[in-house]
Amino acid sequence: MDLFDLPGAASDPDRPVCSAKGCRAAAVWVLAWNNPKLHTPERRKTWLACDEHREHLSSFLGVRGFLKDVVALADWERERSAADG
Repeated sequence: MDLFDLPGAASDPDRPVCSAKGCRAAAVWVLAWNNPKLHTPERRKTWLACDEHREHLSSFLGVRGFLKDVVALADWERERSAADG
């Protein structure tokens, strides 16, 4: 998944935005999750979060048992680049 190809990011495609409804703040966190009823255990879906919404989005996923990891966006991108290259 390309984190830059997100709804709402069209005004500045080089800046990923928070996934919280109505938020257009710069994303600084990646919340990796999966729904075990729909996804295989190794599959990871992602939401992006700004500092303000990180806890709220993490809590939303966590109470459902979906949250698998929270990683700084810069670290996530670095890991993905290393895996691709």
